[in-house]
Amino acid sequence: MRPLPPRNALRFLHWFCRDDYIEEIEGNLVELYEKQYEQSPAKARRLFTWNVLRHFRPEYIRSFTQHYPHNLTAMFRHNFLLTFRNFQRYKGSFFINLIGLSTGLACTILIYLWVMDELRMDKFHENDAQLYQVMENEHYEIITTTTETDGILADALINEIPEVEYATTATPIWWFEKFTLSIGEKNIKAIGRYAGKDYFNIFSYNLIQGDEDQVLSDKNTIVISEELAIRLFNTTLDVVGKPIEFQHEQQFLISGIFRGTPPNSTDQFDFVLPFKIFQERNPQFADWGHSGPATYVVLKQGANIDHLNNKITEFAKPKHEGYSNTTLFLKPYSENYLYGKYENGVQAGGRIEYVKLFSIIAIFILIIACINFMNLSTAKASRRLKEVGIKKVMGANRKSLIFQYLGESMMMAFLSLITALTLALLLLPQFNEITGKQLQLNLDMNLILSVLGIILFTGLMAGSYPAMYLSVFNPAKLLKGGSSFVKVNNAVEEVWARQGLVIFQFMLSVILIVSVIVVYQQIEFVQSKNIGYDKDNIILFDMEGKVGENIEPFLSALKNIPGIVNASSCNSRMIGSYGSITGLDWEGKNSDNNISFENIEVNYGLIETLGIEMVSGRSFSRNFSSDVDNIILNEAAIKLMGFQDPVDKVIQLWGKDTRIIGVTKNFHIQSLHEEVQPLVIRLVPDFTDYVFAKIEIGKEKETIEQLLQFYQAYNPGFVLDYRFLDLNYQALYVAEQRVSTLSKYFAGIAILISCLGLFGLASFTAEKRLKEIGIRKVLGSGNFGIVYLLSSDFTKIVLIAICIALPISYFLAGKWLESFAFSIEMKWWFFAGAGLLALVIAWLSVGFQTLKAARVNPVQCLKDE
Repeated sequence: MRPLPPRNALRFLHWFCRDDYIEEIEGNLVELYEKQYEQSPAKARRLFTWNVLRHFRPEYIRSFTQHYPHNLTAMFRHNFLLTFRNFQRYKGSFFINLIGLSTGLACTILIYLWVMDELRMDKFHENDAQLYQVMENEHYEIITTTTETDGILADALINEIPEVEYATTATPIWWFEKFTLSIGEKNIKAIGRYAGKDYFNIFSYNLIQGDEDQVLSDKNTIVISEELAIRLFNTTLDVVGKPIEFQHEQQFLISGIFRGTPPNSTDQFDFVLPFKIFQERNPQFADWGHSGPATYVVLKQGANIDHLNNKITEFAKPKHEGYSNTTLFLKPYSENYLYGKYENGVQAGGRIEYVKLFSIIAIFILIIACINFMNLSTAKASRRLKEVGIKKVMGANRKSLIFQYLGESMMMAFLSLITALTLALLLLPQFNEITGKQLQLNLDMNLILSVLGIILFTGLMAGSYPAMYLSVFNPAKLLKGGSSFVKVNNAVEEVWARQGLVIFQFMLSVILIVSVIVVYQQIEFVQSKNIGYDKDNIILFDMEGKVGENIEPFLSALKNIPGIVNASSCNSRMIGSYGSITGLDWEGKNSDNNISFENIEVNYGLIETLGIEMVSGRSFSRNFSSDVDNIILNEAAIKLMGFQDPVDKVIQLWGKDTRIIGVTKNFHIQSLHEEVQPLVIRLVPDFTDYVFAKIEIGKEKETIEQLLQFYQAYNPGFVLDYRFLDLNYQALYVAEQRVSTLSKYFAGIAILISCLGLFGLASFTAEKRLKEIGIRKVLGSGNFGIVYLLSSDFTKIVLIAICIALPISYFLAGKWLESFAFSIEMKWWFFAGAGLLALVIAWLSVGFQTLKAARVNPVQCLKDE
């Protein structure tokens, strides 16, 4: 067999030598190897390798980069070394890129965590694919969509609709109350809800003790969370079967313990009671025609949802005995959180709008950071033009150069990722505080894949243009220098591309600035607007124990506490809808329209306590015993009825003559997203649930201390859990407040990244034009003239960006404000201020560099000429 020369030596010969040189020496070396092999194979291999190396000369080098595919280890080692040296040499550009990219990536990671948490809300239930909520469309002048259904609808569905596997009724989320639970002398407040017997078969609030089929089957049982069991008993062992006293009224036996509601659940509660108890306490919900509770169903596998929706549309109408303005439909339960807004019966968005908004902001910030990298990498390309020229002369092809510079950008992206993860981890507690979430930076597979995708996208996007830009140059022109160098570096395409990217970058920044101004002004407006009643210095709390048994003595004693200006009670927290009524008839009403009115049931003095202004007529008074049969309407209701002089007019409520004794100004019980609805105020002291107390301004602390002492003595065993009404009102705009805060931070970060890029470009421009500056100074140009010369180009770019951004931001802000029934007017200074702020920030960004360049000694600029 013919002996073969060492493979590595032959590879070395083929990789690093010209073809004609290989042909000249390879044959001789192989022949010599065969002769020596007969004497000593080991010696022959050593001599062959030595002869290859001895004949190797630098003038025969074939570019190393051309042969990367043959040696990946050497390729990566070589590229890593070049990249490291390049970072070391140009520290300013390196740190600007690192700060910009890492900040952009950190924001993107935080927004990603928030978006994924929003998308996962209520998705943890095992029955998610078959879990639906029954929705109700109420057909009045417009269609109103609600989750409130009849209290006995679930039982009817399970009995009459074969496609339904499980169905349950439960009190809705806004009915969740803090109740008093007692074990001996220990009294604690906990949030509870009422639910049907199949509740734990439908929802995956995993039971650690108890049977899903049995825990709610007995009306005298209660299911508590693991955390509540520890609060009550300091353990979860041997707790099942023990009694708990509820509201000091009734004892329930613990039938099960569930792990608790996870953070990504919209329903947050501590215990569940059987819905039968709720029906006993509220017997109207045991009949058709009284909506309020929520109904949930799990469909059998293979059930056709479209067919089923058609089937249940008219399901409740025959049972309502002529009440025919209600239709039903099923909606996936887990979609309610993101898609909970309806307009005239049609799904019209919801929180998904904010998910989309912040996803777009994350993309914008990432694009701005990538633009910085692309601009700075392209701008500093002139420093590496000769490097490219030498490599091309030595045989490097365009593919290898592109691979090298893409590798540099990928390495920068990787370093930025490490920094970004560190930043995200440090900022996560503050981010959770702003968003009200419990996000964690867990490196699960989804996050890892997403981060790797971001890195790949960022690296390719940020490095693609510089790689293409550098690799296309003609090596002959690159190595000539002088005018050719300037001509190449100032190519029209490169200048336009760079300026276009800066324009796009600042356009996004200006849009974000305008958005922050508009959102901030709107939030200020909704929180400071006169909503029609005085919400300041008013506390409210639930009626429990002796307070609920007889409210009048309690209110009388409450008013005697120093610092309490007035007190009354109501069935509503005055925040959000607490039920509507129909059945009002009046002269001139269209008999075909069954109109719905908001309904508030109040005690004497509530209108005075809240400072609700009367337009005409009077409030309820103990001097008129007939007031229990009279009503007060708001302006919206009077307008709907078409009355000119409504006071003392008699209308029919549920077929009974009822007198209008007064008209209030319109006031808001819902957020300013909604128009003020027609409202009926009825005097029903025995059906009120919440106490309202007005506290004298400046005496809040001492008054509340006395109130707590009084309440403990008056209502022993109950804990006073009070809230301020104005804070409850602000809670209506939690989402908007968070959007405002996050937008403010993200807009600032976007501007910071944009300014970093502008700072880097200004630094490069000043360096590139250093000799020009020296010549101008020798010819008599002053510092101001030099500053103006260098900053004028950047000013023009930013002005163009402002002109493009302002109409876009006007359109976007207008679309967002349309979601409010009451909104601010957009003022000219919102946009002028945003543009001026962007311009000032741009001037500050380039000012330091231009001033530094203007003050340079011309001798230093021209000494090498």
